[in-house]
Amino acid sequence: MFSALEVVTVVVVGVMVGVEFSVAFVVNPILNGLPDDSNQLGRAHGGRMLGALMPFWYVGSLVLSAVWAIAGWHRPGTGLVVLAAALLIVSVIMSLLLLVPINNRGKTWTPENRPGDWKEQMNRWDRYHYVRVAVLIAAFALLAAALT
Repeated sequence: MFSALEVVTVVVVGVMVGVEFSVAFVVNPILNGLPDDSNQLGRAHGGRMLGALMPFWYVGSLVLSAVWAIAGWHRPGTGLVVLAAALLIVSVIMSLLLLVPINNRGKTWTPENRPGDWKEQMNRWDRYHYVRVAVLIAAFALLAAALT
């Protein structure tokens, strides 16, 4: 049963990392290459869609990692799992303090009501997101290393 917990945790976190990596390095660059109205509408739609899903995924990943750390407290690799969980906490805090406020504004914008600095705000979101992706990759790497 413990092995199943390890595998499920690594898969859930790994897929989340893949989605966030794709947003950073595939989806947003594609949107940025579109005309402003299409770019902004795509980002607003993505903000609504992923904004509804990601809180559960982030918290679920953190809970799985915490359960793994607690259940395997005396097993080898637990320190790596604890570090991974700490990084997942950092990613949640970053999200709540830095990314969610921008996303909550951006997901309501249309070409008619967006502010004049909307591109600057999206660029700020992108920069914060790059850092968050790096934190998530580190957490994933630690969880994968804890399996060995």
